Amino acid sequence: MNINTFNAFHSRNYRLFFFGQSISMMGTWIQRTAVYWIIYEMTQSAFMLGVAVFATQFPSFLFSLIGGTIADRHNRYKMLLITQIASMIQATLMTLIVFFTAYTVWEILVLSIFLGIINAFDVPTRQSLVHHMVDKKEYLGNAIALNSSMVNLARLIGPAISGILLDQVGAGFCFAINAISFIAVIGSLLMMRLPDYIPTVSSKKMVEDIKEGLSYIKATPMIGMLILLLSLMSFLVLPYITLLPIIAKVSLAGNASTFGYLNSCIGIGAFFGAITLASLKSSINLKKILIAAIAIFAVGLLFFSNSHTLTFAFFFATITGFGMMMQIAIINTLLQTTSSIEMRGRVVSYFAMALFGMQPLGALMVGTLSHYIGAEHTITLQGLIAVIILIVFLPRLRKNQ
Repeated sequence: MNINTFNAFHSRNYRLFFFGQSISMMGTWIQRTAVYWIIYEMTQSAFMLGVAVFATQFPSFLFSLIGGTIADRHNRYKMLLITQIASMIQATLMTLIVFFTAYTVWEILVLSIFLGIINAFDVPTRQSLVHHMVDKKEYLGNAIALNSSMVNLARLIGPAISGILLDQVGAGFCFAINAISFIAVIGSLLMMRLPDYIPTVSSKKMVEDIKEGLSYIKATPMIGMLILLLSLMSFLVLPYITLLPIIAKVSLAGNASTFGYLNSCIGIGAFFGAITLASLKSSINLKKILIAAIAIFAVGLLFFSNSHTLTFAFFFATITGFGMMMQIAIINTLLQTTSSIEMRGRVVSYFAMALFGMQPLGALMVGTLSHYIGAEHTITLQGLIAVIILIVFLPRLRKNQ
């Protein structure tokens, strides 16, 4: 950490957003951990864990391009308020169903799909709005890195709280806490003083805007390469997270708290990865750091998959989280800092498709594969695939330096 780490905090709007969103993200991770645990408890099925991830994230794949186009055409501030209110309603419905009905897996999955649709509009809107929250545009990269640190600080704390709540009082309280947490982010948005929105006049149809975004990515080789890299990692490697409940319960002979602590260890690593990125000088070559991050992620997975004690599992989960978040945050930073402002929403929507859209497809595949070869061997295979992806993209990353 150094004097550059928190440059974006000089902007009042960003400070409000950061602290409001931090509380809300904590609630999000409490709910997410609870959803995956209760689905595994109810079904004892690795495949159903994959279905749960698919239900939450695949709608982002389907609707992200529309969400990004709308973010470029309309008032992003108002859109973000709408998506946060909709997310609060979803969490409230989850709370009511768990507390007052004899719920089944399918009701949880339907509400997860609803949340996935909301996120398809929320992610490109929220990510591209950060540009308007910082007073100095040279702080944009720092703000993006701090966003990642905020998400992973929540990931550090949220799952641990969720594991304790699941053991002591049940899933309903996890969902209730998430619903209440949205008050913080909605309040912070209402307190902001953003520049007046100037509508962009466009005679184009939405389909034409979507095509224009695709043409822009094709015409910008580095952006296309980064999105392809993230897509492959999201499809083949990042879904290792789907198997954490099995690792916690079967490989480590643990319970909901063990699952929560595993998630938190990944969050610890990811948090320090994001803080490390935020602390780097703006002149540093991020593509070199990206190469190192992928290598750390791959090695961490290989050791984590072969850890049979809590100490080693927690340690290598932390290493894995560090490498995972560094690569995601670097790709996000490169995409946003190199894309034109009028295209940023659409570029971010492709980032969201690659990150959140490919993971559910991979989760179904990983859940099915682990049914036949086991969770540990599946994660080992994913670590090896990460090494292969790095080798394939290494010349292109060096060439574009």
